[in-house]
Formats: sequence, C-alpha cells, structure tokens
Amino acid sequence: MDDLRYPIGQFSRPASSMAGIRAAHIQTLRLLPERLTAAVADLDDHQLDTPYREAGWTVRQVVHHVADSHANAYVRIKLALTEDWPTIKAYNETAWADLADARWLPVNISLNLITALHARWVSLLESLADDDFHGGYEHPVMGRQNLAQVLALYDWHSRHHTAHILHLRRRMSW
Repeated sequence: MDDLRYPIGQFSRPASSMAGIRAAHIQTLRLLPERLTAAVADLDDHQLDTPYREAGWTVRQVVHHVADSHANAYVRIKLALTEDWPTIKAYNETAWADLADARWLPVNISLNLITALHARWVSLLESLADDDFHGGYEHPVMGRQNLAQVLALYDWHSRHHTAHILHLRRRMSW
C-alpha cells in the first residue's frame, strides 16, 4: 500500500444517491460497531497505543475519533432534518484526538458509545423518505452537503478507519 493514510482510497462523492445505494451505506453504518469491535479484539494497551502509520494516530485514538466524528455527524443530520439548511460548526479533529480521553481511556467506552449511537442513527436513517436525503446543512469548510452525500461520507469513514486498524494488524502480525 503506497499511502497508509488512505487504505481504501480517498473519499469521492457518489454520482448517484438512489435508494439501493443509500441502503448499502446504511448497512455499513449498521455493521460498524461489530466490525470495529472485531478489529480491536484482543489488542493489549501497547498495541492500542501503536500508531497506524508514522506520525498517525494510535489505534486507541482512531477508535475514540470514530465515536467523536459519528456523534457529530448524527447531531448534524438531526439539525438538517429539523432546520432549513443550518450552518453547522466544524471541530478540530486532531485537537480532539490529542485530548486525554482519546489518548488514555479504554476503547470499550467508545465502542459502547458507537454501538448505541449507530442503533439510533440507523433507525433514524431508515425512517427517512427519499426527499429527506436532498436536504442538508452548510459546512463551514466543505460547503453545502446534502444528507445523501453525508451518508456516503460516513460509509467511507467507517470503512476507512476500520481498514487502518486491520492493515496495522496485518503489518504487525498481531
């Protein structure tokens, strides 16, 4: 792999947001808790504190980042569903990953959060009508994002960070 930052490639906006494609994205979100839990199963603290690449986050930070990022995404989607194209607040992901909770807390805390959050998130997404996916929010950096695009992004995000951990496991023969 040439670029350890993007083990599944960089995100690209989907050309279509048909219901079947959205259903596949929702399925990825449904399976993330199980897949992420399996990816870190049986890792000890030394392994959890190993960066997935040079100058990258540790496995522990990646797991906590997924919880932080997906919690933000869930709230942003709820804002988009209840307001007319709200402008959401960006956050400094790197700074969040450097906070003490992301550097030292056991990963099971975030895995439990991800499990509960994804149960709510998937339920919400499955309740939406096709037209709901055309609404969205204004991101201060990425601009206007409709919910179909956001859903595709978090499908990719889920697979992207799980792949970081699985690739590291293979490289380190854990």
